[in-house]
Amino acid sequence: MGKYQAYSEYAETNTDWLGLAPSHWQTVPVGRLFSRIKRTDHTDKELLSVYRDYGVIPKSSRDDNNNKPSEDLSPYQLVEPNDLVMNKMKTWQGSIAISEYEGIVSPAYFVYQPLQKLFELAHPKYVHYLLRNPMYIAQYLRRSKGIRVNQWDLDPDEFQRVELLLPSKNEQLKIFQFLDHETAKIDTLIEKQQQLIALLKEKRQAVISHAVTKGLPSTTGANTPMRDSGVEWLGEVPEHWVVTRAKFLFDFVTSGSRGWADYYSDEGSLFFRIANLTRDTIEPKLESIQCVNPPLGSEGVRAKIQKEDLLISITADLGSVCVANDEIEDGYVSQHVSLCRPNKDVVSSRWLGYCILSDLAKEQLLGSGYGGTKIQLSLEDIRELWLVQPGSTEQTEIADFIDSELIKFSELMRRADEQILLLQERRTALISAAVTGKIDVRNWSAD
Repeated sequence: MGKYQAYSEYAETNTDWLGLAPSHWQTVPVGRLFSRIKRTDHTDKELLSVYRDYGVIPKSSRDDNNNKPSEDLSPYQLVEPNDLVMNKMKTWQGSIAISEYEGIVSPAYFVYQPLQKLFELAHPKYVHYLLRNPMYIAQYLRRSKGIRVNQWDLDPDEFQRVELLLPSKNEQLKIFQFLDHETAKIDTLIEKQQQLIALLKEKRQAVISHAVTKGLPSTTGANTPMRDSGVEWLGEVPEHWVVTRAKFLFDFVTSGSRGWADYYSDEGSLFFRIANLTRDTIEPKLESIQCVNPPLGSEGVRAKIQKEDLLISITADLGSVCVANDEIEDGYVSQHVSLCRPNKDVVSSRWLGYCILSDLAKEQLLGSGYGGTKIQLSLEDIRELWLVQPGSTEQTEIADFIDSELIKFSELMRRADEQILLLQERRTALISAAVTGKIDVRNWSAD
């Protein structure tokens, strides 16, 4: 913030957690500017959601909101422009905003309409920035109540006592114009980094798919001789490779049985569920993994993991996969995970894992999935997958090549993620400094 000046004079506010503020700013409790309202029976209006990162937006504008609306929308609450909306159980995470839209929100939300006093003292856009800055979010956490963190509610009476720090309306206008301009520039940079990550993921997938279906350049630098695979959607493959089905590369394909929840424990053998598999890599995903202590003689022994086994998701994100290493050997799989044991024709389980990650396998799996709201695969779908089998030496060479390429992609994506984090931190700090008077932008003008 070095390029911005501070105000010439500060004074203590009447609220200890706000500390010092420009001496001419005032504090006004939320309850003097907003009142809670519940307007229902507006089933024809657009569904809205409040996000920590985006504020109040149409639910249809995001594809990552998997919460299903109720069939009966009559209890949903009407939101009008300039209303304050909060997810009462996530306000302490920043899910609070002033809406620019008309629509309806979940009955579990709190909606506050602006009073006339608000428009006399403040611009809703300024209040939007103010209520979402970290100093205020910390207050929501302090004032929330509940037994479990994920179920803490912000008490409405407590919220209405929160003091809003307000400069003059003209100054507020300058502040949110400044923030709109500067955050838009930061958001553009963030979007470019996100686009870079998406492009890198596409290229990573292309590298995997090409290597396991077309092979690697020969040591002489010439392209590998190709032949027609005989499969229309596969096209040409290296002439000495064998087009085969997965069942001829596995000794067996099975899955876990039901009822394992009875054996969950804090310690014991690792228990692999679909949450522990990914389509980004063939490494096991060990964050938040469940442990089990199965009884002796359990039929679950058939789903016990050995090193070099393939674990493949047969529901949710179809074809998510990992190759078992020393760390997960002797674990177990759930009924939603297929355990596949390669036979002697497979020299490199990692090569076979990358085959499952390829577009060749993914398209077949998506085409084989059945079910309504929850697409699933049968074990037979796994066995019947068409794959292209190179010789023993090439299996290892392909796996090693993809391993090395994925390390490069991971490093590039890590750097992009770091840039995004730094930009997000700068965005938050800039907003916080402006709405709490740490910087003076009254003389600011757009470039």
